Amino acid sequence: MTAHVLSDTTTLTGRSLRHILRSPDTILTTAVTPIALMLMFVYVFGGAIDIGDESYIDYMLPGILLITIASGIAYTAYRLFLDMQSGIFERFQSMPIARSGVLWAHVLTSMVANAVSLAIVIGVALILGFRTGAGVLEWLAVTGMLLLFTLALTWIAVIAGLAAKTVDGASAFSYPLIFLPFISSAFVPTETMPGPVRWFAENQPVTSIVNSIRALFAGQPVGTDIWTALAWCLGMLVVAFTVAMSIYRRKIS
Repeated sequence: MTAHVLSDTTTLTGRSLRHILRSPDTILTTAVTPIALMLMFVYVFGGAIDIGDESYIDYMLPGILLITIASGIAYTAYRLFLDMQSGIFERFQSMPIARSGVLWAHVLTSMVANAVSLAIVIGVALILGFRTGAGVLEWLAVTGMLLLFTLALTWIAVIAGLAAKTVDGASAFSYPLIFLPFISSAFVPTETMPGPVRWFAENQPVTSIVNSIRALFAGQPVGTDIWTALAWCLGMLVVAFTVAMSIYRRKIS
């Protein structure tokens, strides 16, 4: 990015962040659902799930973190859709600012808001008994993985926000993403699933991401899962970014 683009993006990001600060309930709402799921699984279902000697909250927290991100990006699509409908995009186009800065402002705002939500959920998990053997490097790796996943899903949210015809349509795309961790290794071992479901669970992106984060939290070798997880995240990011920019160019042309 040039200095001009960076300056414009910073200004527009500040605008988006101020909207969130004026309605912090969006971040709290994003965190409430994952926290409720965490409480339910730990205190209701956890005792019936056999995962060996590992604490169940340690086992399922990576999946909860991914659900937190999937919940949060729905607001990104919603805010972007409202900007499109309000005519503010047309106003920005008439000003001498970088056009890409408008989208990047929403993306960066999503990154900040989701980072706060993730911190809240991890804080609650620590209160509930989550413990980790991860060192500084492992925590940095977990943070990087979560941020990369957030960035990839945020660009998918941008597609939804640009292409949606209604407010409900702008945020409804996130429902399958929230549901995806339930058909993965996030809450139960995939070995317990019937054949076709197990095959899907073991070959979809959430499982490799969850397994990587779980191993990093436990201070154990990650193996090939982390490369599979990075490939999925980067692949989704490249495709989503390309499609989003294509739609955006058509919208503003």
